[in-house]
Amino acid sequence: MAVDCNLSRQPPPEQPRLKAARSKTGRPRRSTGFLTAAMIVLGIESSCDETAAAIVDSDRRIRANLILSQLDEHRPFGGVVPEVAARSHLDHLDKLIAAAMREAGLGYDELDGIAATGGPGLIGGVIVGAMTGKAIAAVHRKPFIAVNHLEGHALTARLTDNVAFPYLLLLVSGGHCQLLIVEGIGRYRRLGATIDDAVGEAFDKAAKLLGLGYPGGPAVERAAALSRHPVMDLPRPMKGRPDCNFSFSGLKTALRQRVTALREAGAFDEIAQTDLAAGFQLAAIDSLCDRTARATHLAREMAPDLSALVVAGGVAANTALRTRLQAIADASGLPLLAPPGRLCTDNAAMIAWAGLERLRLGESSSLDFAPRPRWPLDQSAPGLSGAGVKA
Repeated sequence: MAVDCNLSRQPPPEQPRLKAARSKTGRPRRSTGFLTAAMIVLGIESSCDETAAAIVDSDRRIRANLILSQLDEHRPFGGVVPEVAARSHLDHLDKLIAAAMREAGLGYDELDGIAATGGPGLIGGVIVGAMTGKAIAAVHRKPFIAVNHLEGHALTARLTDNVAFPYLLLLVSGGHCQLLIVEGIGRYRRLGATIDDAVGEAFDKAAKLLGLGYPGGPAVERAAALSRHPVMDLPRPMKGRPDCNFSFSGLKTALRQRVTALREAGAFDEIAQTDLAAGFQLAAIDSLCDRTARATHLAREMAPDLSALVVAGGVAANTALRTRLQAIADASGLPLLAPPGRLCTDNAAMIAWAGLERLRLGESSSLDFAPRPRWPLDQSAPGLSGAGVKA
């Protein structure tokens, strides 16, 4: 059965226990909050359908960043099959890590820590990456850091642009759609989230309905670029609401009804396909930007020293979305920070950097850390009806 990433519906576990990170001499590192020496961290990512390994240092240099995509394995199913993904991670991760170490020209003794995604995600893949990271850390006596995959996305702008806290984050991916104030490492205040489906999942379903193939986001964007007359009457979910929440299930339903009607009338052709793709993309972006503009005003009131508007996650690679967000940022007097496309989609460089941020604060995870399918960034935020694990 094909499913979307990060959608397992298990109850939220507690945060992992953290302990003082150990230096190479075995003494605890001082938790000063500042880098006192160069640090190098190996990152491992396996939460969905990319197997990835990367090495990042405290000078923000990405010494290696390898990603092995599973697109060809999942394309026949039109979505990610968890069992296939986990098996692929198991088959390829060791070799990918070895290749990353060779590319960086490093030995394991030169690393200061091993960071691996500990959740949220498809639990089989998360287990493969976390257990591999634990094994390397144990054998080489290095600190192990279990990284929240969403924190990896949230902190990518600090790797690429050294953005200062606090900043407003629009996190848009296949499994999540959230607006958060990033106040510091491990300090997140959620302003809004999807009450049903994530925007990346909606793009994938739209592409499938339109016969555009997989993965859906890039396919819809390519098709939309060919349209001359975008369909303009698809709904803009939640637009104008006083909160900052999202919804995309109704937009998907409206698109399905339109496609079904055109097919039954024998009028679904390439022109209709591209016009509907453009209309869907426009409606989704209108909704995202309306919610983000609302959150920008709210965040300014809550954090007057807000430093930037940041967009992260796989959907952040969408050019049309970035253009619209730039206008919102300009109107708010904030810079818009969007990582390069290769660091928007799932990658291990963001995991290595998030692990490094934790490690430099004197934090590491116990080797009995339990991988999890669900791991909210703001664990104090109330649940949203219908949102399930995506909140």
